[in-house]
Amino acid sequence: MNSLSVETAARSPMKLAVIGLGMASKPHLAALRQLSDTVAVTGVFTRNPTRRAEVAAQTGWRAYDSVQAICKDPDVDGAVVITPPNARAEIVAQLAQSGKHILMEKPVERSLRNAEGIVETCERAGVTLGIVLQHRFRAGAEALGKLVQSGKLGRIHLARVSVPWWRDQSYYDHAGRGRYDTDGGGVLITQAIHVLDLMLSLTGPVKTVSALTGTTLLHRLEAEDFANAGLIFQSGALGSVMATTASYPGSAETLELDTEHAALRLTAGELLIHWRSGQVETIGEVTGSGGGSDPMDFPCDWHRDLIEDFASSWREKRAPRITGRAALEVHRLIDAIERSAKNGCQETVEVAL
Repeated sequence: MNSLSVETAARSPMKLAVIGLGMASKPHLAALRQLSDTVAVTGVFTRNPTRRAEVAAQTGWRAYDSVQAICKDPDVDGAVVITPPNARAEIVAQLAQSGKHILMEKPVERSLRNAEGIVETCERAGVTLGIVLQHRFRAGAEALGKLVQSGKLGRIHLARVSVPWWRDQSYYDHAGRGRYDTDGGGVLITQAIHVLDLMLSLTGPVKTVSALTGTTLLHRLEAEDFANAGLIFQSGALGSVMATTASYPGSAETLELDTEHAALRLTAGELLIHWRSGQVETIGEVTGSGGGSDPMDFPCDWHRDLIEDFASSWREKRAPRITGRAALEVHRLIDAIERSAKNGCQETVEVAL
């Protein structure tokens, strides 16, 4: 291949199919329409033929009639998987066996063990697995990450997460929501997972947790709509988590860090920094986050940037920013919180092998 051909290949868009067209696909589809220079959508698939035809007609993308058709398509480099958690293992296995790279909605699977299985499937097949935990791509979160990495904040001493969200009972009346066999749990694995993942990317792993979870009188569901936990990080920092979908009308989630040189509060996408020198900075802005009655009330910008990173990682032959193995960290934390609440005692977070 001559130098011109190499350069052309480096600029070629990644060809992605979309699997799953439920509620969670809304920001993905909007983001993909904005990424025509870096991503080419080959087509879409969902088991619902009416929905499949509707999206194909709206977008002009091909309607695949099966996952197998995507696997056999030589023009497909990878797939964006947006199915419910209980439908992923088989789909991932088929895609991985066909050499297709995978960008998948959170959570990786319903339980830590199942999530580990999916990650191992992709690693054995030599395909890339990226996970959609888009809160890391917000402007305020990006700025906070750079500050932590720079060392300007000094050591982190305290971390606090609050997710005071709201879901009406009609949300849980939808088949499968808030169930362990389909979703894998409630507010922790479905909603709070985003902020918990962001926290861990900044603080490093948690060592032990002491937790309480339960279902409030406001909701009828199998899993929890409230979780509260005290955290001890491996670094020696302390922390707390409060997450619920029973806080009407719902407000923006927050992540607060108290460090050696500053106190920081990330509210949705806005970062407020109080330096101990007296200086105050604000970066980013508060946007919709899906914390109220409409779970999809947020922009597609973060999804767009995450998908673009995944496509760029394919072209540059590097790992995406959020790999399947990296996403296991938040699964380990959620698993420990659930065990602590169930057993009524302090539990240790599993250490990555």
